Amino acid sequence: MAELSEARRKANKKWNEKNKDKQRIYQYRSNAKHFILEMANEKDLDKFTDYINQRRTELNNN
Repeated sequence: MAELSEARRKANKKWNEKNKDKQRIYQYRSNAKHFILEMANEKDLDKFTDYINQRRTELNNN
């Protein structure tokens, strides 16, 4: 990968400091996707399906 310029490095740092919540969401989403696609067994997938259905119900009730 190419070396980042100093300006790009500063811009990245500024964005990261300003968008901590977005970064957290991106990281959680990435971790969940990796777990589901690469590591989860049948029992894990069933549990995640339950969690997803529960969350959808909560969102639809608000």
